[in-house]
Amino acid sequence: MNSQNIKLAKFAGFCYGVKRAVDTAINLKIENPNKNIYILGELIHNTDVIDELESIGIKTIYEVPEQGDGICIVRSHGESPEVFQKLVKAGFEVVDLTCPDVKKVQQRAVELAKNNYFVVIVGKSNHPEVVAIKANACLYSDNVVVATAVEELKPYEEQIKKHKKAGVVVQTTQMLSTLNLITNYLNSIAKEVLVHNTICQSTAMRQKEAKELAEESDLMIVVGSKKSANTSHLAEILKDCTKTIHIENDSELSEYENFIRNSKEIGITAGASTPQNVINKVINKLKEE
Repeated sequence: MNSQNIKLAKFAGFCYGVKRAVDTAINLKIENPNKNIYILGELIHNTDVIDELESIGIKTIYEVPEQGDGICIVRSHGESPEVFQKLVKAGFEVVDLTCPDVKKVQQRAVELAKNNYFVVIVGKSNHPEVVAIKANACLYSDNVVVATAVEELKPYEEQIKKHKKAGVVVQTTQMLSTLNLITNYLNSIAKEVLVHNTICQSTAMRQKEAKELAEESDLMIVVGSKKSANTSHLAEILKDCTKTIHIENDSELSEYENFIRNSKEIGITAGASTPQNVINKVINKLKEE
């Protein structure tokens, strides 16, 4: 499976929020070898990393127990204020590793809610980051909705018209095109629309660079979890530019042998939760004859 030219995007793999979360979790275990260390929910959307953390004694839990003992990490996606209270009540020492960019979105959503805007969160309603943003905003307003398409806002059209003021925040890993569609629609029905483009810089740079790489490639390979929002969006964006495949790791390359064999220029990018060693294995396998 050899190809003539394989090029890796510069902005591929861990973003600083994910790197900070993984490094801090590992350091907490090193510094507190005798304490239980838990993470509420998967620290990042990558099974290899979760398994690695498990192997050094950092356990992933999916619900807050009634009684807790040790340290519980809040992951980079953030949590609702209610969950923080539950963790403290259970007796955990809480370490908040919410990504600073995600914290900003939460703060903006709260400001909009406090200032009587009809709050629109552009994002996937079941994504943990979005669940936490909404929970924070809902402390101050009942007028908070989540949408990734104009159709999802249609049921609220009359409400938004009456409200007159709409405020927008965005899940950090969303696509700019999705934000623009929703903003244009809101501009047509509300008197005032205040938009906070809270797509994080890392996501914006990654998407921009990947598109540029796709323009000069016969094939783009996106590496990362299918559960990762930013990785899935990368694949979605690139499919409009050139032939694109989305794989979780090198073991899936064999399914696309024909594509790879017939491509002269191969571009590779990866999601923000994809470890460097997973990316390296994909490159090495492609270079094998």
